[in-house]
Amino acid sequence: MSDDREALHGGKPWSEKYTYVPAVRVGNTIHLSGTTGTDDNGVITAPGDIEAQTRQIFRKFEALLNAAGGSCDDIVATTDYVTTTQNYHRTARVRREFFRKGFPASTGVIVAGLLRKDALIEISAIAVLRAPAKS
Repeated sequence: MSDDREALHGGKPWSEKYTYVPAVRVGNTIHLSGTTGTDDNGVITAPGDIEAQTRQIFRKFEALLNAAGGSCDDIVATTDYVTTTQNYHRTARVRREFFRKGFPASTGVIVAGLLRKDALIEISAIAVLRAPAKS
């Protein structure tokens, strides 16, 4: 990556074989990759439960942002890709847990499927940190 882009892995080991990173920081802006509700082994943590999958996604976002000096309160935009609208309204509870200082702009998209087996939702986000960027 160029000098103005920093790959963020949240302090976890990251294989060079991957052609993406969990997040990229450019200045005070962090672009969080589309993320599903998986554990550290890539297994969906709650098959059939969109609320629990959403909570796991935001836990992963929170860990990445904490490692960069921020939190989910720094998220200014999200895009939800969902395979079903069944129980989608329950994801609002999760958003209230993680967005304590106001809600981000948000887009929801219904898709035919996601790459991760059993994933009901994938979310990407953009965060703008209030703290100054590293020099």
